[in-house]
Amino acid sequence: MEIKTEDYHVSYDTETTTIYCRGSLRLSGMEEYTPIVQLFTQVVDMEPALISFNLTELQFLNSSGINVLSKFIIKVRQKKKVQMVVQGSQKIPWQGKSLKNLQRLMPNLQLEWL
Repeated sequence: MEIKTEDYHVSYDTETTTIYCRGSLRLSGMEEYTPIVQLFTQVVDMEPALISFNLTELQFLNSSGINVLSKFIIKVRQKKKVQMVVQGSQKIPWQGKSLKNLQRLMPNLQLEWL
């Protein structure tokens, strides 16, 4: 599963059960995020034991994107059997504050700084 544009690349590796987000997600409004939401939903519906979410190469995520990410975390939380690890980079300013807030939505979410 993959979505690729000039600005961003979102993909899912079924072998490692890892979602990768790279580039810059500056889409305007929830409608433009629909393909990404569909990819995230497909991953959750597969119910892997662990979902890794690698954001280490995501340079920018706007408020609509943070909303999408938050809703995804809530969907994962509702699947009691699924664990989640979010991998971020402390070199990217927006990630430090925003990723810590995701743990409020899913207290057992693991946050890794790479």
